[in-house]
Amino acid sequence: MNMHLNYNVAGRIQAGPKPLCESHPMIVTIFRSRLNEGQNDDYFTMAKQMSSLAREVPGYISHKSFVADDGERVTLVEFETEEALQTWRVDRQHAEAKRQGIATFFSHYRYQICTLLRTREWSSTNTA
Repeated sequence: MNMHLNYNVAGRIQAGPKPLCESHPMIVTIFRSRLNEGQNDDYFTMAKQMSSLAREVPGYISHKSFVADDGERVTLVEFETEEALQTWRVDRQHAEAKRQGIATFFSHYRYQICTLLRTREWSSTNTA
């Protein structure tokens, strides 16, 4: 087992297993956008199709979308590898959806491709 130095809850260094993200890398795409006025219905139809299509890409992990109070939309997409992301990036239907987004749906967009450096997770054992 690879050992790695981790900080425990008290802030002290302790030896432990290598973090999951180092042994299982992940690529995260952050897609931020704002829709042009009156484009919600057509955009949602296209987004639903792209959501189904993305799930078919080998190496796809998950995605979730959020809308802020100011109207900015944020979608987080997780892939196992850069190769999986590249497969999604060059998909013919996805490429057409991107062109349509630029021409019709978006007043602004930005995407960022990130490599996960570390992860930490906590869940309550109290399910009530």
